[in-house]
Amino acid sequence: MRCTHWRWVPLDLAREARERSAAECVDRAVQCQLCAHDDGEHYGLLDDLGEYGTAPWLRWQEGTEVDLVVLPDCPVLAPGLDGEGCCLFAGHTEQHTWEDALKEASCPN
Repeated sequence: MRCTHWRWVPLDLAREARERSAAECVDRAVQCQLCAHDDGEHYGLLDDLGEYGTAPWLRWQEGTEVDLVVLPDCPVLAPGLDGEGCCLFAGHTEQHTWEDALKEASCPN
C-alpha cells in the first residue's frame, strides 16, 4: 500500500523541475510514492526525464521545507522474463512498486 502523504509543490521548485525536464507542466501537488509510512522522508515524483535513467523528485519530511532532488531510477526488475521495472529511485526503502501488484494478483477472491 502506498503512503498517503501529499505535499504542495512550491512554484519555484515546479519551475525548476520544468526547466530540468522536457515536461511543459508539473503537478501542483504530489503523493509520496513509497510504501505506507508516517515518519522519515517522503518522495513525490515530479516528472520522468526520459533520459539517462533519472527523474526529479520532491523530497520532504513532515513540518520541514521541501527540496527538489534528481535521483537515478531503481534498476531492479520483477522476476520472470517480462519483469516489470520498479518505478521508484535507486536505494529506496521498503519494497519495489511491482511487489504490491504481485501481492494483489495472488490474493484469493
